[in-house]
Amino acid sequence: MPPVSLPGSADLAAVRDSVQMGNAAYSHGESEFTDRIVDEPGTPWPVEPGRYRLIASLACPWASRVVLVRRLLGLEHAISLGVVDPIHDELDWRFTLDADGVDPVLGIHHLAEAYAARQAKWVNGTSVPAIVDVPSGQLVTNDFARITLDLSAQWTAHHREGAPDLYPEAWRDEIDEVMGRVYTDFNDAVYGAGFARSQQAYGRSYGQVFSCLDWLSQRLTTRRYLVGDHLTEADVRLFTTLVRFDAVYHAHFKCNRNKISEDPVLDAYLLDLVQTPGVGDTVNMAHIKHHYYGALRMLNPSGIVPGGPRQDWTRPHHREQLGGSPYGDGTPPTRPSEIPDYRWQA
Repeated sequence: MPPVSLPGSADLAAVRDSVQMGNAAYSHGESEFTDRIVDEPGTPWPVEPGRYRLIASLACPWASRVVLVRRLLGLEHAISLGVVDPIHDELDWRFTLDADGVDPVLGIHHLAEAYAARQAKWVNGTSVPAIVDVPSGQLVTNDFARITLDLSAQWTAHHREGAPDLYPEAWRDEIDEVMGRVYTDFNDAVYGAGFARSQQAYGRSYGQVFSCLDWLSQRLTTRRYLVGDHLTEADVRLFTTLVRFDAVYHAHFKCNRNKISEDPVLDAYLLDLVQTPGVGDTVNMAHIKHHYYGALRMLNPSGIVPGGPRQDWTRPHHREQLGGSPYGDGTPPTRPSEIPDYRWQA
C-alpha cells in the first residue's frame, strides 16, 4: 500500500508540532485522540489480546514509557509492537526498520496512514505513542498520559505472572502528585528550555528543570523509589526523561547547570533503574541521539550526531541498601527484549 498524501496534516516531529511558533514559550499541547481501551462490556474498544498494535519511537520519552510498561507487565503477547525510524521523512514517522519500509502487521509505510483511516483531517500532526486497531487499521488513541495507566488497570487479566503493580490504589494520590510535578517541571520543562524563543522563556524553563531535579535528589536520598517500596508509574515517567538527560538535554537543550551523572543521588537512582530488567533493556541510545540531533534541524542544522558522552551503566549504585525491590512481591520479566537496532546510514 503506497503512502497516502496528507498535505498539512503531519509535521516531521511530534515535539515540533507542539511548539507554538507565534509565542516565545513552548507548550507540549494535548493529545487529540483520547479514546480508551477498557475492560468493560459494550465499549467500542474492548480489551482484546492480539487486536491492537503499539506504534512507538524508541527516541521519544513519551512513547518509551509505554514500551517500558508493556514490558514490565508482560503484555508483549497481547499487544504487538511496531517501531518507527528515529528520523522522519517529509511526511512523518516511517517504518524503514521493516522490510520494504512497510509495517508487517498494518501494511503501511507511514503512521499517518493509520491516522487517516481514523479521520480525514486532524490538527496536531502524527505523534507517538499510538495504538492502532489492527482489523480496521485505524488509530485508537495517542493519549500518552492515559495509555500506561490503562495498561496497568484495564489489562490485568493479561499481565504476566509476577508483574509489578505500577499504579497501586493505595498510593495513587501520592503517585499522581509526584507525577504532576515531574511532568510540568521536568518532562515538559526540558523542552521548554530547548525550544524557547526568548531568554525569558528559556530562563523560566531552565529554573523549573533544576528546581525539580534538586527536589527529586532530596526526595530520593532516603528512599529507593519515588513512591512506596517498588517501581511505580511515577518512576517510569521520570526515568524516560532522566535517561536522556546527559546525552541530549544537557547540551542540545541547554539544560547545562549539571549532568545527572554529577548528582550522586540521581546518578545512583538512574543506574539502579537502568540495571533493572524490563527497564534498562527498553532503552536504545542510538535511536535517541540520531533523532534529537539528526531530526531536529532547527536546533542542530548540520545534523551531526555527537559521539559522546561516554556512559557506563554497569557501575555499582548501592541503592538496594535503602530497601525495597523493583517488582514488589513480583519477579523480573523473563521474555527476551524485542528492542531493534537502528540501521544508521550517514
